[in-house]
Amino acid sequence: MPDVPQGDVGGPELLELILNSLESDKAEEVVQVDLRGRSSIGDYMVICSGRSSRQVAAMSEKVVERVKKATGRTSKIEGKDTGDWVLIDTGDVIVHVFRPEVREFYQLEKMWQQGGSA
Repeated sequence: MPDVPQGDVGGPELLELILNSLESDKAEEVVQVDLRGRSSIGDYMVICSGRSSRQVAAMSEKVVERVKKATGRTSKIEGKDTGDWVLIDTGDVIVHVFRPEVREFYQLEKMWQQGGSA
């Protein structure tokens, strides 16, 4: 993955960085949801799956590291210890990384893609 110059990386650039990170780490079923004008939690939401708890935790850690390296931002991360569902808040982009069965249970993308709002 190419290095992004450190600086003020926001919205679309940050989304691209995160999507590239997840693709590099073999995330599955990556879905992005545009939240602009719909929610104050961020501009975008990314939802994806990993095949195992170990992969979910590793992908999440890599996203946090790559965002920090590219932007200097420290992301908030929750759930990494169990690896079932990890939430990463980068400020402009909220990332959910699930094990497939946990993702199926919560169905976040259906809620947000059908016009849901926070």
